[in-house]
Amino acid sequence: MAVLRVKFTKGKRDKLAQVLWILNWVSVVMGLILISLGVFLKMEIRKGSEVMASRETDSVPNMLIAVGTIACGINFLGGKICHHCSNANKFSRWKLVMLPYIICTFFFTFCILVGALMCYTMRSTLEESLYLGLKQAMQFYKDTDTPGRCFLKENMDELQIEFRCCGNNGFRDWFEIQWISTRYLDMNSKEVQDRFKSNVDGKYLLDGVPFSCCNPNSPRPCIQYQLTNNSAHFNYDYLTEELNHWTMGCRQALLDYYTQIVQSIGLSVLIIWLFEILVLTGVRYLQTAMENVLLQGDPECESEGWLLQNDFVEKAKTNFIFKSLHKVDQISTLSGTEDPNMDVNTAKYGPDNVPPKAIPTAS
Repeated sequence: MAVLRVKFTKGKRDKLAQVLWILNWVSVVMGLILISLGVFLKMEIRKGSEVMASRETDSVPNMLIAVGTIACGINFLGGKICHHCSNANKFSRWKLVMLPYIICTFFFTFCILVGALMCYTMRSTLEESLYLGLKQAMQFYKDTDTPGRCFLKENMDELQIEFRCCGNNGFRDWFEIQWISTRYLDMNSKEVQDRFKSNVDGKYLLDGVPFSCCNPNSPRPCIQYQLTNNSAHFNYDYLTEELNHWTMGCRQALLDYYTQIVQSIGLSVLIIWLFEILVLTGVRYLQTAMENVLLQGDPECESEGWLLQNDFVEKAKTNFIFKSLHKVDQISTLSGTEDPNMDVNTAKYGPDNVPPKAIPTAS
């Protein structure tokens, strides 16, 4: 019993083949869109790679690029197949290719769905990568003379200015690290020496933030140092007054930015997946309808097309009932429910396999 059977006339088969030919070429364009989305996401991630600790975030754009490339190839082949499938003679050449093509396309559409789900599950990976990467970048902020780290200060400042953020989780993160290089500190100053001695790790810590944390929209001049000292500034209370620097942490700002991008890409990939499912369904109907035309031998006849040839639900029920009965029979046999009047050998070996009785010999 076939699932979702549909009858096709010669005209309907021709029209279905033409529509599928067009849709496959549209799918080629969608494959190029997938590649573009993957490249765009990869470039955006590369922009923030200096403050990301893990390279696992590249898995999503790489997946989109790979799936998009496969989409172009599969749908190009599908368009060529559908262009020839309206003619029964030409279809016979592609008959052996159709089923492997449909199976490969099915797994390909599943990969598109996986790519869409990866976009929506990328947030946790991004959050951990940004947390560790920003923490490391802040620790190396002062190392402008160290090879490999000389651009971290510039990147961190540009990041805080562009995304209007400060620190990792907030501006207080700068209080816990030494972000001023000893190259720019007067080591003979008693104040500097006292700050080094007051910290158990021997670091120059202060309640201040870099200039890039300042909010240019604030009417008050930027307060970078002694942020928690009310007496150091006139008419200032750090507990109640809105400070003149960014209060949001850069991790949250970047996470919101990337989450918005990947969710938009995920929605686009889901739409492409639904479109590919539609094309795959049409190709399956065309394949089964044309195979029935070959069986009947008349190119002008009506033919049926379907998605699945066997009803898997009924088949599963039949297998389940058969296995259940077989299991009950085994249990009843093992439980010793045989006839009490039955011969011992018959009960042991079965009625057809009873060994012959031994004939007593004369002594």
